[in-house]
Amino acid sequence: MEVKIGVQYAPREIVLESSQPAEEVERAVAEALAGKSELLKLEDEHGRKVLVPADRLAYVELGEPTGRKVGFGAL
Repeated sequence: MEVKIGVQYAPREIVLESSQPAEEVERAVAEALAGKSELLKLEDEHGRKVLVPADRLAYVELGEPTGRKVGFGAL
């Protein structure tokens, strides 16, 4: 699953591919926004951890991974 995280005062968003189930990611986001956790903690497909301060979250978008187009080609 593709996760996009918008962070306040940051010009770019954090994008990661996660193997965590959608329900688990939603639960982690809800806990961070409710103040139960000070950090949003997620793990990507390669085992790297992403930690974002909960008070700096602007948005979190969950979706299916999209294939990246490389090179030139006809649409």
